[in-house]
Amino acid sequence: MSTTELSINTLTGHAVDRLIAQAAQLRVAVSKGEKGETLIDAGKNARGGIEAGLRLAEICLGGLGTVELAPTGSNPKWPFQISVRSTDPVIACLASQYAGWALSHGEGKSAFFALGSGPGRVLARKEPLFAELEYHDRAERATLVLEGDRAPPPEIVEKVAHDCGVKPENLTFIFAPTQSLAGGVQVVARVLEVALHKTHELKFPLSRIVDGLACAPLCPPHPDFIQAMGRTNDAIIYGGQAHLFVTGPSDDAKALAAALPSTTSRDYGRPFAEVFKAYKGDFYSIDPMLFSPARAIVTAVETGETFHAGQVDQTLLDASFS
Repeated sequence: MSTTELSINTLTGHAVDRLIAQAAQLRVAVSKGEKGETLIDAGKNARGGIEAGLRLAEICLGGLGTVELAPTGSNPKWPFQISVRSTDPVIACLASQYAGWALSHGEGKSAFFALGSGPGRVLARKEPLFAELEYHDRAERATLVLEGDRAPPPEIVEKVAHDCGVKPENLTFIFAPTQSLAGGVQVVARVLEVALHKTHELKFPLSRIVDGLACAPLCPPHPDFIQAMGRTNDAIIYGGQAHLFVTGPSDDAKALAAALPSTTSRDYGRPFAEVFKAYKGDFYSIDPMLFSPARAIVTAVETGETFHAGQVDQTLLDASFS
């Protein structure tokens, strides 16, 4: 069976079942919502932790990726890194892990807003990106991971169930704020996805990406949302490294490597929290080219040539993490 014949929602469902079975060890809280949906708190009221974050990251990848914690061997202050690899990075990262589904309901202080990631996105196909992805999925259950501190209201549950074509009782929502250990881990584990997303923005054909792996340092959490968001972004922007394996001419691989690192952005050079504040919290005013790993390696598999660009910026990592 090929990857394109696999159901990433079914694969992820098995990972969710294992998460639920080990909820006590992983310090996550499992409950049922008003519509019968499964809710998993991995970092708001539940303690969660690094291991829970690693599990969340693999769930975000739709069961097509491996996420591990390992020593860096080169960073004395921040000696551990999150490494990610995928058997099908385009499906795992762009069809599943990318936080592209904006979910909102209500107004004022009680309004709900969250970005959804995970395999449920490919069932709903609400984002323009899916017009370019050939992969389709059919499943009776769906999973979404929310970067937030609350479970979705019933109206959002009904909308997601309808858009995914599943019953509410077959939906799972996992949530963990960025300030939590689990939330921070699963955001840093997007280092490969960030590389794939920028590759897409650079108009490199996604069909020519055959494999990928990446790593980024594990950043310490912070109770303030802006600082926590800044640290997770800086882990990738100033400490992330991605290696893509592509088909086609070596000149294309060389050009991709040169354009991929975050150093190509006009906003490179300050901790992300400072950049965010400079733009008065307008996320979409930040140069989109900033959202990429610090260092890129691209191998042209048909010629055997490999190209390197960018570098890890230890000074900016220290400024952010400290």
